[in-house]
Amino acid sequence: MTLPTGKLQLRHRNREKPYHAGFTLIELILVMALLVVVLGYAAPSLSRFFRGRVIDHEARRFLALTRYGQSRAASEGIPMILWIDTAQKVYGLRAQTGYVEEDPLALQYTVDPTLEIELPQSQAIIQTNFWTMAPPIRTGQRVICFLPDGYLSETSPDRILIRQTKENQTVCIAASQNRIGYEIQTNQLQQVAR
Repeated sequence: MTLPTGKLQLRHRNREKPYHAGFTLIELILVMALLVVVLGYAAPSLSRFFRGRVIDHEARRFLALTRYGQSRAASEGIPMILWIDTAQKVYGLRAQTGYVEEDPLALQYTVDPTLEIELPQSQAIIQTNFWTMAPPIRTGQRVICFLPDGYLSETSPDRILIRQTKENQTVCIAASQNRIGYEIQTNQLQQVAR
């Protein structure tokens, strides 16, 4: 309703101060105590979770590099070499020597110092001629050769083990049964013994 002065008349139904909802001090202390108990219980398992991420990240990066190498071999029509130097803890991807002078898309990665890459000794790579697709390599290096038809060469290893010795964890990257590519084994190393 409007007054003769032009102002609106406001009716106050409740003359008391309005109640503002919020936490009381006791409720706030109880919530904080509950959070401390939950974090104290979960912290040890969270620390193990983050430590396991290093080996998982390295395995996924290695697997991504194998797929990239396979893709480049098929698209460019030349064999790609994924070389692994277990002594220096580095690996990389480049075009096979003899097809290009210099590979501008060559990649190199360094393995985390807490990890080691291991290739089982049963897969020794012997330097052979051009037709068996084993390129000349340095001592201590092992290679995976991706052919332009999409397959792995016969000299490529069947398994690559990435170990985190401090945490006693191992991830196995194995060639698929049809030898088209590599995959991370999910049935964690039942047959792999050190």
